[in-house]
Amino acid sequence: MIRRNMKKLILLFFLTTFSVCGFGQINTKSQMQKLQFAEMAIRELYVDTVNEQQLVEDAIRGMIEKLDPHSAYTSPKQTQSLNEPLEGSFEGIGIQFNMAEDTLLIIQPVNNGPSEKVGIMAGDRIVSVDGKNIAGVKMPRENIMKMLRGKKGTKVKLGIVRRGIKDMLTFTVTRDKIPLKTLEAAYMIKPGVGYIRIGSFGAKTYDEFMTAADSLKKHGMKDIIIDLQENGGGYLQSAVEIADEFLQNHDLIVYTQGRRQDRHEYRAHSKGLMKSGKVVVLVNEYSASAAEILTGAIQDQDRGEVVGRRTFGKGLVQRPISFNDGSMMRLTVAHYYTPSGRCIQKPYKKGDSSSYAEDIEKRFKHGELYSADSIHFDNSLKYYTIRKHRTVYGGGGIMPDYFVPLDTTQYTRFHRMLVARGVIINANLKYTDNHRKELKQRYNTFADFKKNYVVPQSLIDDVVKDAEKLKIKPKDKAELQSSIPMIKLQIKALIARDLWDMSEYFEIINEQSDIVKKALTLF
Repeated sequence: MIRRNMKKLILLFFLTTFSVCGFGQINTKSQMQKLQFAEMAIRELYVDTVNEQQLVEDAIRGMIEKLDPHSAYTSPKQTQSLNEPLEGSFEGIGIQFNMAEDTLLIIQPVNNGPSEKVGIMAGDRIVSVDGKNIAGVKMPRENIMKMLRGKKGTKVKLGIVRRGIKDMLTFTVTRDKIPLKTLEAAYMIKPGVGYIRIGSFGAKTYDEFMTAADSLKKHGMKDIIIDLQENGGGYLQSAVEIADEFLQNHDLIVYTQGRRQDRHEYRAHSKGLMKSGKVVVLVNEYSASAAEILTGAIQDQDRGEVVGRRTFGKGLVQRPISFNDGSMMRLTVAHYYTPSGRCIQKPYKKGDSSSYAEDIEKRFKHGELYSADSIHFDNSLKYYTIRKHRTVYGGGGIMPDYFVPLDTTQYTRFHRMLVARGVIINANLKYTDNHRKELKQRYNTFADFKKNYVVPQSLIDDVVKDAEKLKIKPKDKAELQSSIPMIKLQIKALIARDLWDMSEYFEIINEQSDIVKKALTLF
């Protein structure tokens, strides 16, 4: 009772101190005092109990929502989840998995990781974790991941069901640091030409890139295709370090500038190991941020050519501001500019995040994704490359040197629905699980598989049947026939991924990529 009365006295003190026009009207000395006072008044006087932590978080989010689309606040849990892919590792048991019919199916154990070391194999099913059943109970994927992950050195007991073995197997796995790779594929796409696909830019992307490049050079790589399609960005420094390998000493890579931040330049040094040979960069409408920085540097410095479709247009610099509880605010403090002076950021209206999020859909409806003629640039947005003085345009994103339209005949409505509902992936998981041993015995090498494997019609029939159960049907026979080649290609690529790795997946999927095909004509 005494404590409650003391709180009321303090509150009354604040009310009388700040009031100038009568009880309850506040004239605070600063806007910050006003905010603090509002929080205290709600906490002490509101009719119901309030969560003070949630109250403060909601206030921060409310302020940020009125700013640009990329400033954001994340809770401690969200911050950890967002940082993991960028940091390059996490602590866990080391498996690639997917959920097949409410059961965790291991696609591949991480090479030399904790699970592989104890004998866990691709195709195994994890049915229990530390004695708790996780199969057939519709447990959320996030909860399962939480159970499998843990601090390095801790142990977890897994119940495993393995095809061909009647009894459940038990493995005790000691958790360890598990690398998270941002480089998705690297292989020789044709004699003398290497292909490297970067999925995102994390803390170790540069090291991964250089390891892959060194390996490809040993296989005769003189020219290179850098695939940044669907690359949403990440660490600026990783993109800068990779660009540095291709540019001449002191070449400008990117610069940042903001209202309270002076111009800061990132330039190349003399250490670059890939200053000769042809470079082609692949992009599309989902290539953003750090991917646009690397692309813009290569294009503006006339070091290579860009193939694909206009990039996303994220050119805002966020500064992370950490709070004591592990939460974080990422606040936009500057813009990114390419060497020619183009601002990468596309236009936006403050506080209108919904329209910003719908930009890609608007591009599709406007026709930009499948017709270069629908893209018009204002002369005020004209810039020139550094060495050859070629015309490039600002206004948001990087426009490629060679535009490749989205093939709407290849990616039919029926196919898009199959992908969205996971029908193709689930059919592949079941098929690979049932035929893994047979496929491994029949195809000793990936080269043999790539040349000779043909997706059976029975598997296509299963895809169509599974789709019907979800009420997904083609409009007519013509749409079904148009969809089948892409369905077969994806299934073959997914099987290759499950039997080998992601490089083999992209080696197959790229055979029908119009953007990759166009890039190859430039060599």
